[in-house]
Amino acid sequence: MCNLYKMRATLEELTRLFGVERNTAGNLEPRDEIFPGQDAPVIATGKGAQRSLGTMRWGFPPPPGKATRPVTNVRNLDSPFWRSALERPARRCLVPVTSFCEWTGETGKKRKVWFSVSDLPVFAFAGIWRPVEGEPPHYAFLTSAPNETVGRVHPKAMPVLLTPDDAALWLEADWSEARTLARPFPDARMVVDDEAAPA
Repeated sequence: MCNLYKMRATLEELTRLFGVERNTAGNLEPRDEIFPGQDAPVIATGKGAQRSLGTMRWGFPPPPGKATRPVTNVRNLDSPFWRSALERPARRCLVPVTSFCEWTGETGKKRKVWFSVSDLPVFAFAGIWRPVEGEPPHYAFLTSAPNETVGRVHPKAMPVLLTPDDAALWLEADWSEARTLARPFPDARMVVDDEAAPA
């Protein structure tokens, strides 16, 4: 389960690649560690169908009585808990990412393995968001079965990765079409950086 990622893209890159038309996030500082519970840049469709860049908090409030910690990853796409957000294009979002982390190794000796996309300086997680009273909006992102590259480190799941070409389908299409994006990303386009590997 991915609970750490980097976002080092500039506003110019996000505008060029993902068609950002409105920015309420201000200046984007490089972020080498984004953890659950933190605010981070997110692209959603705002008023007038503009693609707006703003900040949201990572982690959905959990279902009543089910858990105490925010839910960061969306696994069961048929769950009623997620349905209202998934089925409404206005509640889907793009979470910009330059690389994401999975941990490997034994407890006490764990190390980070970072994954990125070879031909893109920035890609996106397929996200959903919801308003939360008295707080910024909260987001989570979808996971799928892992591809072979990620599965060697984390065999249970991987984030659903989107390219700029996927953005319109995710942000605008009916759910029956948009959910086709919830699949493992092609192995051939992935780069792996194991922090423990020799230089």
